[in-house]
Amino acid sequence: MLNIILFGPPGAGKGTQSQMLIDKYNLVHVSTGEILRKNIEKKTPLGIEASKYIDHGNYVSDDIAIQIIKDELAKNIPCNGFIFDGFPRTIYQADLFKKILYDYHSEVSVLISLEVDEGNLIKRLLNRSEKSKRPDDTCEEIIKKRLTLYEKNTLVIKEYYKKLNKYQSINGLGDIDKIFSDICNVIDNNCNK
Repeated sequence: MLNIILFGPPGAGKGTQSQMLIDKYNLVHVSTGEILRKNIEKKTPLGIEASKYIDHGNYVSDDIAIQIIKDELAKNIPCNGFIFDGFPRTIYQADLFKKILYDYHSEVSVLISLEVDEGNLIKRLLNRSEKSKRPDDTCEEIIKKRLTLYEKNTLVIKEYYKKLNKYQSINGLGDIDKIFSDICNVIDNNCNK
């Protein structure tokens, strides 16, 4: 099973690239943020709990994130593999994730990090908010908080996967097709499918 973690700050282009990767490799997309936003919209118990975090630019608890991943794996296996978008975000999540995948006789194939500078991210998110009306994209102060939180919390995840020789960095600025080609090269050259 091919298991790709697509990593990057909010606005780095993970959603765009994920869709292209799903089509090319026939993968299941698991976006914790997307799942949470749908639950918030439907006002489910999960959505009500998640909105307490997300509306203020914070991440949901580890337990909520882990439960989402467990549910998505159980719903979709067997399959060719997954793209995990927005997960894991903490060492605790990464450690549990390793055990969860092991139970399925699988592991993370690669973490691909889309690198984009803060100025471009803020512009992208504010532009995105005009279309999506996402509350966490409309306020520059909340966007900056999310980006700071991302940097603070995810640096350890990058190191975690570097130690496992599963970390690859891609420039997330420029032509979408070029970025996609760079990602595919990483997958094709580094992953045993």
